[in-house]
Amino acid sequence: MDNSKLRDFINDILPKVKILVLGDVMLDIYYYGEVKRISPEAPVPITHVLSQKETLGGAANVAHNLALLGAKVNMAGFIGNDAHGESIVGKFEALNADISGLIATDSPTTAKIRVIGGHQQMLRLDFEDVSPPKSEFSDKIKAYIADTVADGVDAIIISDYAKGLVTEDIASFAIKVAKESGIAAIVDPKGVKWEKYKGADFITPNLKELNEVILENVKNEDSEIEQAAYQVMRRFELKNIIVTRSSKGLSLVTDATVTHIRATAREVFDVSGAGDTVIAVFAAAIAGGLKPTDAAYLSNLAASVVVGKLGTYALKREELLEVLQ
Repeated sequence: MDNSKLRDFINDILPKVKILVLGDVMLDIYYYGEVKRISPEAPVPITHVLSQKETLGGAANVAHNLALLGAKVNMAGFIGNDAHGESIVGKFEALNADISGLIATDSPTTAKIRVIGGHQQMLRLDFEDVSPPKSEFSDKIKAYIADTVADGVDAIIISDYAKGLVTEDIASFAIKVAKESGIAAIVDPKGVKWEKYKGADFITPNLKELNEVILENVKNEDSEIEQAAYQVMRRFELKNIIVTRSSKGLSLVTDATVTHIRATAREVFDVSGAGDTVIAVFAAAIAGGLKPTDAAYLSNLAASVVVGKLGTYALKREELLEVLQ
């Protein structure tokens, strides 16, 4: 792979790329501390909080990655009229991202609070309502998709975290608009109802998600990945599939070719958020005109950085350039 070509892409072309991210917006909140004793009130550890962090999660983390890489981002999703929603808006404003597609609903903002004692997660609290959106909010998001694509974007990412936004109606509408506009629709799936992703240009499941939808025990071996990938491509009329395979890297399967790219991570602390980085980098590369094999190679390198970080993490442009050295 020509790394000098990829560096030129990151420096010269990536800042001109514009991507619409559609999906389940979340806020990830971390409390870090130490555990030295058990509570006298109940047999539970007491975590003495030493620091805390809030970061964009879910589809918002995909947009966060794109913004830090230097791409132009339009974020479309739902938030609530609450403090968590205000925090998300503030973080996007600091990134200079277009958030006119962040629609406030009457449901709470999806948020996950994690309590970490040392390097051990002690507790997680989820704030969410995963009901499908009311028609008024669904109509608003579809109108925003249509208007934004008409104004000009280079790709659409659909980041599904099964929190209510990515219904069959909204997903199929976004894929249809992308097809009519001649841009790629790239999906990070969730769950087993892949019918809503029908016609997508690329889909990026991990091995666990591939197993769930195919209802078979697909082993993390090249031949089994290929067979399963072609099966779901035919079943759901998908053009290409990228299977992220943890310690074995990723596999890009198209109608004509199969490319297996081995993992390059030296240390793995946390794989959470790695899928967000893969789809962000891959979509940006495809939108910028790179071949799918080059885009997959670059995505794999990006993931090698993120899995070495603890918690949800967004990759910076400088880090991607450094790992290309």
